[in-house]
Amino acid sequence: MTTDALSSPSPLSPLNALTAPTEFLDYESDAVQTFIDDVVADRSADRRANAVKLYYAVRDTVHYEVYGADLSHEGLKASRTATTKSGFCLHKSALFAAAVRALGIPSRLVYGDVRNHLASPRLIEHIGGDVFFHGLTQIHLDGRWVKATPVFNKVLCKLYGMAPLEFDGSADSLYHPHGSGAAMEFLKDHGAFDDLPYAFVMASMRSAHPRFLEGTRTVSGGSLSLEAVPPSAPNPEETS
Repeated sequence: MTTDALSSPSPLSPLNALTAPTEFLDYESDAVQTFIDDVVADRSADRRANAVKLYYAVRDTVHYEVYGADLSHEGLKASRTATTKSGFCLHKSALFAAAVRALGIPSRLVYGDVRNHLASPRLIEHIGGDVFFHGLTQIHLDGRWVKATPVFNKVLCKLYGMAPLEFDGSADSLYHPHGSGAAMEFLKDHGAFDDLPYAFVMASMRSAHPRFLEGTRTVSGGSLSLEAVPPSAPNPEETS
């Protein structure tokens, strides 16, 4: 199945098909293999334990940045994110999905519309509000599907007054608790996909957030972490 054909959620494929490399989940690449080797000491160890290790590696060692992000075909491949160690939900969810597939764990990519508390006033202006097109990962462990969101790293969450999302491999990791008591709100589920549905993702981004894009990149000249810190305050990313 080609990427352009993935304009709507695909029917649930056999589990063994969901462990194969794809155009975007290109785990056979040296970059993804190196990323895995830096995290997982024993690939034959307990699958859930290794999936959890990879979750935290993607969450906290891949810098979450929305500005100047590459949304080209190459830019959204797992191998590119493993190399640059930077991206936002679309990039990080693909890297996690690819990494677990390399260990024989079936995975799919899930997309939805969410109301997001982790946003600066400048980002909200570019996005056109606080409703974001969002990507996460669905993996199959112990006979069931669980959703995982290895997106916002813990330092960034601290800056925006949110608790980072934890993941134990047995329960969905979806709803970011917020300091005000509110949680990330899922407004629409676009379904699960066997590979990153490039045409659908880009059409959704252009439709929902036209001011956020410059061709196949997001707008440049910003830093989500710096926009959370008052000018007189130290940046926790520099002091932690």
